[in-house]
Parts: sequence; C-alpha cells; structure tokens
Amino acid sequence: MERHLNSTRTEIVIWLRRTHGWIGLWGATLGLLFGFSGIWLNHRAVLPLQPALERRNQQLPLPDPAPADAAALAAWLQSSLALPRPASVVRVEPSKPAPWAERGAGGATVTQPEHWAISFNAPEALVQAEYWVGNRTVGVRRTDNGLVATLANLHKGVGMPVAWILLVDSLAGSLILLALSGLCLWMLTRRRRAPGLAILGVAFALTAGLALARL
Repeated sequence: MERHLNSTRTEIVIWLRRTHGWIGLWGATLGLLFGFSGIWLNHRAVLPLQPALERRNQQLPLPDPAPADAAALAAWLQSSLALPRPASVVRVEPSKPAPWAERGAGGATVTQPEHWAISFNAPEALVQAEYWVGNRTVGVRRTDNGLVATLANLHKGVGMPVAWILLVDSLAGSLILLALSGLCLWMLTRRRRAPGLAILGVAFALTAGLALARL
C-alpha cells in the first residue's frame, strides 16, 4: 500500500514538473516583455527613459461635402491618414452656451458649436483629432512613441486587438498555474514545510496589507 502511494506521488511530481516547465516556456517571452515594461511603469517618474519621440500638429482640410457626423469623420480620417485600425474613441459634445462669453443685449448668449473628439490608439502612436462643426479643417495631433512607451502600451493593451488581449489573458492564467504548480511541487518534495508556509503567510499578509493601505 505504501509502495503504491509512493509510486503515485512520484508520478504526480513528475507530471507537475513537466507541466510547470511547459507553462513557463509558454509565458517566457511575454513575461520578459511585461517584466521590463512593468518596471518602467512602476518607476517612470525617476527612470531617464524617453517615452515619446515626436509630436506633430496639423490642420487637415475637409472634403466637399464634409462628413455628416463624427463616425463618418472618423472613417475619413482613418482612410486619409492611412491608419491601420478604426477609431478607439469617438466623442460628441453637443452645442452649448460658451462659458467664456458674456451675455449680449437682451440677455442673448453666444453658443459654441458641436465639438467632435476622435482618438486612434496604437502601441506605436496616438492620433487625436478635434473638430468644431462648421469649420473647414480638422485639427490632428500625432504622438509617435519610443520603444519604451510602445512596450508600456503593449503592457496595458492600448490599441491592441482582441487576439492580443486573449494572449495576455493566457499569460495571466499561466502565472496562476505556475504559482499553484510550484506550490504543489514544494509541498510534495519538501518534508520541512513549516518554514515555507511561514514565508508564504508573511508574503500574503504583506501583499494584502499594502493593497488595503491604498484603498
């Protein structure tokens, strides 16, 4: 009976080691990317790394006839600027009294026109457009990111398709499985478990305490 239990335990340990290794191999590349970008995000206030390489502003003349709504303008901008992805943000601010204008004769107020704000997010660049209905041009501001900022945007999933988000989810799941399989391996291959459980408890309490302190 004892020999059978030992044999089963050995098989479980071998399977866990193999699984642990394959999971680690799957997440190795993304783990390096997320580790590097995560360090920069945590210390971006002090690390002397240039996030942006270039910023450009321009005024684009609108076609005739002008786009009828914000969605049409976003589609036209994507085509005109040869952007690979549709707009990530299309915001419309309705016409309203101008906050900077004083009331005229008879209590009349100056009304500012409808305002459209459109953003195209990608890891390597950010394109923002602003348009006041009635103008003949649309203002476009483009920020081209450096390597570090591009990696940070990949870390946060800025402008990335669903496939990338699912891939990152798989990395997060791999980290969970690595932690669980590593804990199981340690429990099955160590006889003196009290020091390890104490370390685990301290780490958990410290993490929970720091997280709750920020709430």
